Amino acid sequence: MVLRLFVLVLVLANAGYFLWARGDLAGFGWVPASLREREPQRLNTQIRPELLQVRPAPADAPAAPAPEPASSSPAR
Repeated sequence: MVLRLFVLVLVLANAGYFLWARGDLAGFGWVPASLREREPQRLNTQIRPELLQVRPAPADAPAAPAPEPASSSPAR
């Protein structure tokens, strides 16, 4: 009986932490710091972001080689 109660408490604690970490409990005022400070602090710490340019890849650029599939037989 005690072990079942202990497992139930652990499951509830994990579920609560999961919901808190995702920000689902923000309606209750329980928000982790990482969600409160999403991206504005990163934008403020960038150095000369206007110099960043996104360019398309050249058409004649070789494609990355595809990884070889793992063999189905176990290695010995």
